Amino acid sequence: MESPIRIVPINAVDGGFLDRLALCLEERFLYSVRVERPLSVPRSALNNTRQQLFLATLTAKVLRAHPEPGGMLLAVTEYDLYKTSHRFIFGDADEGQGVAAVSLHRLRSEFYGETPDDNVLFQRALKETVHELGHALGLKHCFNARCAMYYSNSIFETDNKMSHFCETCDQRLSRTRN
Repeated sequence: MESPIRIVPINAVDGGFLDRLALCLEERFLYSVRVERPLSVPRSALNNTRQQLFLATLTAKVLRAHPEPGGMLLAVTEYDLYKTSHRFIFGDADEGQGVAAVSLHRLRSEFYGETPDDNVLFQRALKETVHELGHALGLKHCFNARCAMYYSNSIFETDNKMSHFCETCDQRLSRTRN
């Protein structure tokens, strides 16, 4: 297995959920994946007006807490995330810094007034995590609406896509690894 992916839970994220996510990521990327100790990010870090966490604040905290080089860092948080150009984001990644983040907040069924469903949450989180790690590995958005690298404007688009790359994106990723 190549470079590690280190999952950094932000505050309390279910350990069983993260272990299951780690196993799926190992299968998809053929990288070793380990879950780190949770990183505490207090509610005071949220934007008071929006009640959301600014992505750059989160990634700076994660990079500061895990400065060792090599591999990729993946922050998983319950906080609702946003960045300057977006009202909200499911996640984001920075290829140059090797860091990605995924928010579970808007991936939850109950956010949309539906009954909580742990399997739906996991599938959505896996799709968005694969998408963001794809960016961290250098992939761009894909025009194939079923590909994990398709840009999700809504939860419906996340639900429609697969939790893996289309053949074209898979080939692009293979070329970057060789």
